[in-house]
Amino acid sequence: MLNIARKTILGLLSLVLFGCCVYAADDQVTIELNERKQKFLSIASEEVKRDFIAGIKFVTDSGVLEQAINVGDQAPDFQLKNTQGNEVVLSSLLEQGPVVLVWYRGGWCPYCNIYLRGLQKRLSDIKATGAQLVAISSELPDKSLTTKEKHMLQFHVLSDVDKEVARDYKILYTLPDFVLQHYGLASKLSEHNGDESHELPLSASYVIN
Repeated sequence: MLNIARKTILGLLSLVLFGCCVYAADDQVTIELNERKQKFLSIASEEVKRDFIAGIKFVTDSGVLEQAINVGDQAPDFQLKNTQGNEVVLSSLLEQGPVVLVWYRGGWCPYCNIYLRGLQKRLSDIKATGAQLVAISSELPDKSLTTKEKHMLQFHVLSDVDKEVARDYKILYTLPDFVLQHYGLASKLSEHNGDESHELPLSASYVIN
């Protein structure tokens, strides 16, 4: 049985707008994320801020946080391709030890990129506990490869293109149209994910034993 030992989901404001979860993130990552948030707040119009806050409420009201797989639940097994096109199976990884499973929105998201770089810096600490680090997004494989190469990530970066794994973990939500209209989000999601669903996984992190 694959058990969820720990789950972290940063506050909804960060999930939708400002950043990713902070599992194994150091002080520098927190500083960079806060700086990025403050930069956004300094240049965004009141309309943009209002729409993003409304988007947060939209996600809250959807019930996705209550439905998501949680601590003590059985973690659904999965098989996804990494950036080299090789199949990675969760249950096989768990034969070697715990797995830290991290969802990120995509390489288009500056907050996710800051977080992924922070995880890379802490990778040796994670490995020292006997665990492996795995990152998943809904991006197309070539976009995942770009993210991995750009940030020199030395852990598995997997593509859940059909979003079936995110759906199994019950962390999938749809961005509302009034949020998608800002900063070209609709076109970015279509380009990176290869569809028009405008669905994203929560920026959730799981420790699976």
